[in-house]
Amino acid sequence: MSYRTYQKRTAALASAAALAGSAVLMAAPAARADVVDVNYQCKTPIGDKSAVSPIDIKGVKSGSGYRLTMTFEKGVSSSPVELGKGAMDPSAVIKLGGADSGTVSVKGPPNPEAIPANTPIKITDLTGTYTPKGTGKVTFTAGVLTIKALGTTTTCTPGNSPKPSLTLDVKAAGGGGATGSTGSTGSSGSSADSPAGGEELPQTGPEDSAIALGTLGGTVLLAGAAGVLWLTRRNQARG
Repeated sequence: MSYRTYQKRTAALASAAALAGSAVLMAAPAARADVVDVNYQCKTPIGDKSAVSPIDIKGVKSGSGYRLTMTFEKGVSSSPVELGKGAMDPSAVIKLGGADSGTVSVKGPPNPEAIPANTPIKITDLTGTYTPKGTGKVTFTAGVLTIKALGTTTTCTPGNSPKPSLTLDVKAAGGGGATGSTGSTGSSGSSADSPAGGEELPQTGPEDSAIALGTLGGTVLLAGAAGVLWLTRRNQARG
């Protein structure tokens, strides 16, 4: 066999190894996040109000669970009087679906600035901790929002059956089965006041699977490169 033929074969092997590694990396599962418009129907001390706000929910791996952050891109409801700095306390629930069930409680800090009268109330980011009770894909959907201010309570319920804002591929803490937990608020072992657990680099979704598959892809690539090197040396020895 000619030297040129060996060169073509070694180049083909290198390309195949690189493509195999890329295919494995592309197959790694990833979290899915969407900004979803939620039409809140609010029961306030002065009557019913409604407002639509895009909702974003993010999940960052934290210890054996996830730190959830719920962000409101627009204000909801309003107050007939000015709300001074720190006068408002927001909280909400996030509904679980798929491989887990129940809700996660999230809450945020009081308003950092005064909110003028008759203007949309900007909700601070709400956070809480989710500990998986099921294994598989879990969805996170905006639930009831509660605003407490000046001794009053406003309750805002999504009126448009919003779709999930986040989907994560999770593994039950302690290696539990595939069935999800059931129950009401906090049934998933989650609480807005729960500690965040061990700090890790921010990651969203099933990072363990992605890392494992990425390592496998690198192994395939190295194996292909080793084969190319062996063939090249063998050809040189024959030449």
